[in-house]
Amino acid sequence: MSLAVSNLGKRYGDAVVFSNVSVEVARGEFVAIVGESGVGKSTLLNCMAGLDTWDEGRVVLDGRDLGVLDDDQRALLRRRQVGFVFQAFHVLPHLDVAQNVALPLMLLGALDDERVDAMLRAVGLDGLGARLPQQLSGGQLQRVAIARALVHRPSLLLADEPTGNLDPRTAARVMDVLISQTRQQGASLVLVTHSEAAAARADRVLLLTSEGVAAKL
Repeated sequence: MSLAVSNLGKRYGDAVVFSNVSVEVARGEFVAIVGESGVGKSTLLNCMAGLDTWDEGRVVLDGRDLGVLDDDQRALLRRRQVGFVFQAFHVLPHLDVAQNVALPLMLLGALDDERVDAMLRAVGLDGLGARLPQQLSGGQLQRVAIARALVHRPSLLLADEPTGNLDPRTAARVMDVLISQTRQQGASLVLVTHSEAAAARADRVLLLTSEGVAAKL
């Protein structure tokens, strides 16, 4: 099991964000999480990576209970085992495309130009490594983000509305790249989305409410 979330609950003061959330994600599985705005989908994703705290329950990633790790241990586990793709891309404007993709390897002290080049080819950005982010389209920027998220070969990829800023045609192409690359690497993919088209491509779709999570038919 790549990821196991058990009876997770999160509150802000007296306000319940969600409770009794249990999700298991098998290695290589693609799970989409949908739900109304404000129900805590992004917060749940952050909890899955140990970026946010929770008030009850457990998060176990690749056999490691995140709740018993300190901040440094969580950060190191994320650096090695988790990749992130966000709606807003979050590329660094002063670095070129290849440097942006190489960041996870640099943080691990394992810079590998050949792996970066191979990752750029895999997402359809061959020959664009020397360009700056402002020279790319939105779809290309999201493919940079996907390449960066996967270059260190994580076991879990977390994607938060990765097609939210894209037109439908570009969104479909980005989803093609996201799914094909995670499957080639054998990584698990958890996608938070409002897009019915994106969710429809998942192995399972889960509906998050404040009371928990349920399979969506």
